Amino acid sequence: MTHKLNITEYLDQDQQKDLLRLLTAGSVDDGKSTLIGRLLFDSKKIYEDHLSALERDSKRIGHAGDKIDYALLLDGLKAEREQGITIDVAYRYFSTNKRKFIIADTPGHEQYTRNMVTGASTANLAIILVDARKGIITQTKRHSFLVSLLGIKHIVLAVNKMDLMDYSQDVFEQICDAYKQFTTPLSIPDIEFIPLSALNGDNVVDASTNMPWYKGKSLLQYLETVHVVADRNFDDLRFPVQYVLRPTLDFRGFSGKITSGILKKGEEVMALPSRKTSRVTRIIGAQGDTDMAFPPQSVTITLADEIDISRGEMIVHPDNLPRAERQFEAMLVWMDEKQMDPYGQFFIKQTSNTTRARIDQIKYRVDVNTLEQHPAKNFSLNEIGRVVITTNKPFFFDPYHKNHGTGAFILIDPVTNNTSAVGMVIDKLNAGDLFSRITDPETKRLVEGGQSLVSSQELQQRYNQKGVTIWITGLHGSGKNMLAYTLERQLFDRGATVVLLDGSTVRSGLSKELDYSPADRAEHMRRVAHVCRILNEQGIITICSFISPQENIRKQVKEIIGDENFHLIYMDADLALCRKNKPALYEKAEQGLLKNLPGFDEVFEIPTETSLTLSPVQDSKNIEVILEYLSNNDIFPVH
Repeated sequence: MTHKLNITEYLDQDQQKDLLRLLTAGSVDDGKSTLIGRLLFDSKKIYEDHLSALERDSKRIGHAGDKIDYALLLDGLKAEREQGITIDVAYRYFSTNKRKFIIADTPGHEQYTRNMVTGASTANLAIILVDARKGIITQTKRHSFLVSLLGIKHIVLAVNKMDLMDYSQDVFEQICDAYKQFTTPLSIPDIEFIPLSALNGDNVVDASTNMPWYKGKSLLQYLETVHVVADRNFDDLRFPVQYVLRPTLDFRGFSGKITSGILKKGEEVMALPSRKTSRVTRIIGAQGDTDMAFPPQSVTITLADEIDISRGEMIVHPDNLPRAERQFEAMLVWMDEKQMDPYGQFFIKQTSNTTRARIDQIKYRVDVNTLEQHPAKNFSLNEIGRVVITTNKPFFFDPYHKNHGTGAFILIDPVTNNTSAVGMVIDKLNAGDLFSRITDPETKRLVEGGQSLVSSQELQQRYNQKGVTIWITGLHGSGKNMLAYTLERQLFDRGATVVLLDGSTVRSGLSKELDYSPADRAEHMRRVAHVCRILNEQGIITICSFISPQENIRKQVKEIIGDENFHLIYMDADLALCRKNKPALYEKAEQGLLKNLPGFDEVFEIPTETSLTLSPVQDSKNIEVILEYLSNNDIFPVH
């Protein structure tokens, strides 16, 4: 019975240990995986079968010569073992008598920046390894910047491979001084410097006899004693509702994870966005009812009043509210292999709340290797920058430096459902700072000059096409209308943004008062040409089906639309074929009931310069010819 009691006490004691989440970062071959493997080995946290497999694999595929390759404990992917590098984030759990640990071994390559960000997102502490032979290098600076960006307050600069530098104190101190100088503007509150040799175990678990000049703690001793509980925000209550629990008619509870602050039974709380208040009547946790809850506990609470609260809403203290804004600035880490579409829409998810959002402005992109800021129009995979975001409905948030839980978010591609980016809120925008293209001096100049704020290149990227006019001319009955409408259908089905204009449609409205005299026909064409130009400037492909019989009128139309955007297609049909296709029309002309009919009693001038000349006899192939022409001239890609 006593034996069982001791086991119970031991398990209870183990349950009460606090948890430290940490990550390792550094350049390739700095020894991150080796360090963690050595930490597990020397703290005797490896099972015998794992140890046997480790010894066997070290001889077969290890990179440590005759010694045990401790990196193999973490580099589980085949590619990692073959190359001796870390690619994916590897998580390992172990515990000592004082604390439990979850270690994320993150990759050092720049191309795996998003993997490192993923591993760092929940970490309390970062171990950044430096090769004593190389000192502070670009990757060290990059990882330190990422760690500070993600709000990790504790850093251990582990100067590894001291055995290869004869355990020199001067080398260690020079590296420490260089790192202090670099991290001063990053505002990292707690940095610990430890010299070690991961391969030999110096200062990993036990103090090293090879470096008597170092009087500090070993790595494990520091990890067991570093104080991280105070890093949590216990001041600002933020309880996002994840689920409304209604098991019976007599019970209605609100379930979720406390992001920050302390929730007490009997205290007044407010529900957002309704701003209705009530009192907490019950707090139900994993062990049943309790009088108090704090992060990161998951609980269900009941309220004294019937308040309509749904998933995604938030419960807070009435005198301590988060920001409730639609616009805010944030740092963004682009996670998607697809390049950012700066004009696209996203889903933004923060805690249990999801809504639509757009990126209104990219303020700059950060070169993570030099920390320099550069202008940017979009982001590619692993790039980081500062942006302005607008959401469809008010968002409840705190600045990330104040509250990680409510200051972090992800952007989701609404089409692929992939995570496009992770973000950290900097703060809301003041009314005077709200992004407006009109307040920018350059854009103000464009507006005053009647120029669009959206460039043709941006429109081309958005629509995946060039705004041009496809002008189809030919006699009545030549088949130009059928060609125009069929082309519109084909382009639309392929994703093009297209508008069709033909003579009868325009004459029923825009040119309603005009007749078919040469003067009015010219005015009719002038109006159509200006409409085409406006549509082309908006990036829209315009298809026009007009007889436009006179060469000089067609040239004027081309001048208005622009040489580069005007593409003339001539339907080459003789009068006999046209009569056959539209007998009633030509009979009226013969009877004198219709005048000014091109090709009959008015001259039709055959175009001398065309983009394409087509024959109605080959009607089935004409669309293919036009589509190929558009593709070859980079107007619209035909897949």
